[in-house]
Amino acid sequence: MRRLPVYLLLDTSGSMFGEPIEAVKNGVQVLISTLRQDPYALETAYISIITFNDVANQVSPLTELSAFQQPAIAASGCTALGGALELLANKVDEEVTKTTAEVKGDWKPLVFLMTDGEPTDDITKGLAEFKKRKLGIVVACAAGANANTNVLKQITENVVQLDTADSSTIKSFFKWVSASISTGSQKVGDAGKEVAGLKELPPPPPEINIVA
Repeated sequence: MRRLPVYLLLDTSGSMFGEPIEAVKNGVQVLISTLRQDPYALETAYISIITFNDVANQVSPLTELSAFQQPAIAASGCTALGGALELLANKVDEEVTKTTAEVKGDWKPLVFLMTDGEPTDDITKGLAEFKKRKLGIVVACAAGANANTNVLKQITENVVQLDTADSSTIKSFFKWVSASISTGSQKVGDAGKEVAGLKELPPPPPEINIVA
């Protein structure tokens, strides 16, 4: 079976402490429970979570939805976004099955990145490694006014912004992510095609602004 790998890259730096990080934890919980009710996602979607603060960590390896367990997520430290991109590149190499002459590999991974600030490390190496990998749609979310959309534009053309990083806005973001994963799962399940761009995802709710 061809899996649809989904990687969530979540900023867990100190500025996310309090309401934002609680909203992220709840958002992940809602995302998983929503996707478990979707037969397409249940069959194909595999989820991994990478968090980044002083360093990047894969807190959940690529796991099928039915076996996914909520990881411990806490906020502290800086914003190692470059480290997160490099770790993602390495994990894609390790966890995603490549297509060969004999076997159809996994679908291209979907990546959803969320940060509320500026990277505190040099993203050059991580960005270069990230760009070498064959990925599906990559969506970067700037949560609140302090996130740097110009940096995110270097990572992907699909950048969205939340006006605030409060619980209701973050909740809306995760609901939209789960709807987007459902759409991706249905597309590969029904048509054998991958989602190619933001226009093929469900329209974002009013709290989410697309950055031109």
